[in-house]
Amino acid sequence: MKLHPRTLFITLLTLALTACQPASPASSSPANPSLILATTTSTQDSGLLDVLVPMFEQETGYTVQTIAVGTGAALKMGEEGNADVLLAHAPAAEKVLVEAGVVKDRFLVMHNDFVIVGPASDPVGIQGMSVIDAYKAIIDKGASFVTRGDDSGTHKAELALWKKAELDPAAFSPDFYISSGQGMGPTLTIASEREAYTFTDRGTYLSMMSILDLEILVEGDAVLLNVYHVMTINPALWPKVNYDGALAFAQFIVREDIQKIIGEFGVDKYGMPLFFPDAGRDPAELGLE
Repeated sequence: MKLHPRTLFITLLTLALTACQPASPASSSPANPSLILATTTSTQDSGLLDVLVPMFEQETGYTVQTIAVGTGAALKMGEEGNADVLLAHAPAAEKVLVEAGVVKDRFLVMHNDFVIVGPASDPVGIQGMSVIDAYKAIIDKGASFVTRGDDSGTHKAELALWKKAELDPAAFSPDFYISSGQGMGPTLTIASEREAYTFTDRGTYLSMMSILDLEILVEGDAVLLNVYHVMTINPALWPKVNYDGALAFAQFIVREDIQKIIGEFGVDKYGMPLFFPDAGRDPAELGLE
């Protein structure tokens, strides 16, 4: 059948315009674009996730709901199937989930370190001491110490060091061993306001130091290493988790170009990185089994 010239023109124009239109975003979107990331307050407070998450979303089409809580709470979310992917810093507690089959994939991501901060006057005189000696001196002098008290990775690390010092925080007076029950940012603020000592990851402290009356007094001790892993939740145990999205995020954060961004994060503002990239390293190099 011969088409009328006008009809033929309209048909050809329609086909040309259709061919020139960009593909619908839905055509390249993941089947399940919603992803729940349970992570620590330290990664959120440092500002690192404000850089990485939008990059991941733009690149992949996933929409990430970031829930920043203490590591204990983040791991609990994974254990109960209420998160798809975890970013945490409590290696011993993480291994329990791996061994229980809750975690399917676990990759080394980065590290920074813990420090003890306090007022510049340092009334106890802990500057330059080892962590154990500093802890003992703080207790001997009855100086104020603010603990997160929230079962986070930082709190777990702090408690492990009290145990190493053969001291029991449960026996301390709440008048000087003060539990904030909150994340690292609010805990640092309370310590600053009360002219108290506290235990913190370096990254969060550096990101807030301009508004704090606190200085780093104890650092560099081998026991202060703070290591982060990314973990996917096992779909065999929790079929409704977004495993594809979780694996995509895990692979993204250990990728070479993203590791480079992690290693440079904070340098322009603080003169030093807030985290050191570790993807692909032998865990034994960091003292991990």
